[in-house]
Amino acid sequence: MTTTYLLKLGELTLKGGNRRLFETALRKNLASLLKGSGASIDMRDGRFFVHCPESAQAKTEDALGRLMGIAGWAKTRIANKTPQAVTAACVEEGRRLYESGIRTFKIEARRTDKSFPLDSYQIRCMAGEAVTREFPGLRVDVHKPGGVIEVEIREKAYIFGNSRRGRRGLPVGTAGRGLLLLSGGIDSPVAGYMMASRGMALDAVYFHAYPYTSEKAQEKAELLAGIVGRYAPGLRLFPVSFTAIQTRIKERAPVSWRTILLRMAMMDCAEKLALGRGDKCLISGESLSQVASQTIENISCTQSRITLPVLRPLIGMNKEEIIAIAQDIGTYETSILPYQDCCVLFTPPHPVLRGNPVEAGTLYDALEAGPLIEEAFGGCV
Repeated sequence: MTTTYLLKLGELTLKGGNRRLFETALRKNLASLLKGSGASIDMRDGRFFVHCPESAQAKTEDALGRLMGIAGWAKTRIANKTPQAVTAACVEEGRRLYESGIRTFKIEARRTDKSFPLDSYQIRCMAGEAVTREFPGLRVDVHKPGGVIEVEIREKAYIFGNSRRGRRGLPVGTAGRGLLLLSGGIDSPVAGYMMASRGMALDAVYFHAYPYTSEKAQEKAELLAGIVGRYAPGLRLFPVSFTAIQTRIKERAPVSWRTILLRMAMMDCAEKLALGRGDKCLISGESLSQVASQTIENISCTQSRITLPVLRPLIGMNKEEIIAIAQDIGTYETSILPYQDCCVLFTPPHPVLRGNPVEAGTLYDALEAGPLIEEAFGGCV
């Protein structure tokens, strides 16, 4: 027994002459997520179809729930292209709605095959009357329906109810590759997810400072990278030992500047790794003024020694918004595990709030950290 899912494309439909490139990337990503399921992929007239064995429905639906670049998806019935067959399929969808407790519905219809004897309005009327006749407890409500039955007349007739919302955005890999500065906190995994949703493929770097941070902290980062990688196929994590650099900062830098100088060193090291990997930018989970190191002045300091662009998709978001996304994508419970990364442990009691990039540069040069960064960077590739 084969189950068919219909996938609705969203933003991809606006790509004009480049649309085929986006569709190819979407198909490649979908095939990667479906690997081992026995499912096949078909594309026709702006729709993707996934056909899978009944035993693979759970794996297929999990994959579709993580796929970037689709507006929605639904398990669909396939009927003969006759008014009678379409009506019968709509009645069966109505039965499913009614048995699930839904009491209001509407019919949406789209006819791309103009040889079908009924137009979209007539299909809606015919199917709606048939459903309400079969289930008097269901009534039509076109404004706020509890359920929606959709009909698409193409090379076949497809009937489905209550489409599930897709991840939207663009297929991963269509917007280049960036390097995510991944910590063990809530924010950076969400930042990576958001850039993946805009089509960016990801690498990730994690800075650890054993024995100041435990091995559990690194394991936590690896778990987070794995979760983000479920949405961004091909993500690779690079752990970098920063113990020697943190020790140098502790020895030579004013206490209030330690966090800023540490982040400057991380940006320096991350840029070297990104350039070596061919990544086009760095990605940070910073949110404006959330903590002392994320004031606009301190952000200017931390990126003052690099040339690659730094993308900050969370910059205007508040913590509640970020947490909501973390919970949705499944990173939150891992992020709040009590294993702190080196940034948290290195936070001074009275940090600089509005650093000056010139002063920051002078203090950074005095660290003479270049060889230490080269050594740390060389150990991760």
